[in-house]
Amino acid sequence: MRKLLFIGVIAVMASCSTLKVDYDNQADFTKYKTYAFSEETLQLPVNQLNRDRVIRAVETEMAAKGFTKSDTPDVLIDLQVSAKQETEATATNTGGGMYGGRYGFAGGYGGTTQITYNDYLVGSLFVNMVDLTSQKIVWQGRASKTINEDASSSQRDTNITNGVKKIFAQYPPKKK
Repeated sequence: MRKLLFIGVIAVMASCSTLKVDYDNQADFTKYKTYAFSEETLQLPVNQLNRDRVIRAVETEMAAKGFTKSDTPDVLIDLQVSAKQETEATATNTGGGMYGGRYGFAGGYGGTTQITYNDYLVGSLFVNMVDLTSQKIVWQGRASKTINEDASSSQRDTNITNGVKKIFAQYPPKKK
C-alpha cells in the first residue's frame, strides 16, 4: 500500500490546492547560479516515470531562473514527496421536522441522517534549495493536491510541469 501511495503521490499537481513557500530572509539569492540534485532526489520513492517527470520539470524551471547544472554547485536541490490518506464526511438529513396542528405546532416525526465517507489521497511535493556552504535550507516550496491515480501519461506530464512551475513562480523570494 505504501508503494502505491508514492507511485501516485505526484500524479496530479496542476492546480495545487495548497502552495507554500518559506525561505531564509538572510540568504543572498543573487549568489546562487549553479545547482545539482541531491542523491536522495535521484532515488525519490516514486516510480521511475514520475521521478523523471519531476526532475525534468525542475531542470526546466531552474534553467528559466538562470541556473546552470554543475558538478560544483552553489546549491543542492533536494526533492521530497509525501502522501496522506484523508477522509471527508458528509451528513445528509432527510424528512423529519414539526408540523402545524389546529392550535399551533404539534409533535414531530422522525427523519434519518445518512453519513457518506469519501477517502482520498493528498500528495505533497517539497522542493528544498540547500546552500552548500552552510549546509542549510535557504528556500523551500511545497505544493499539495488531491491525487488522481487514474491520470493518463500526458495528464501526469502536464500536471507535474504545471505544479513545479507554480512552485518556482515564488522564486526568488521578494523581500519586504
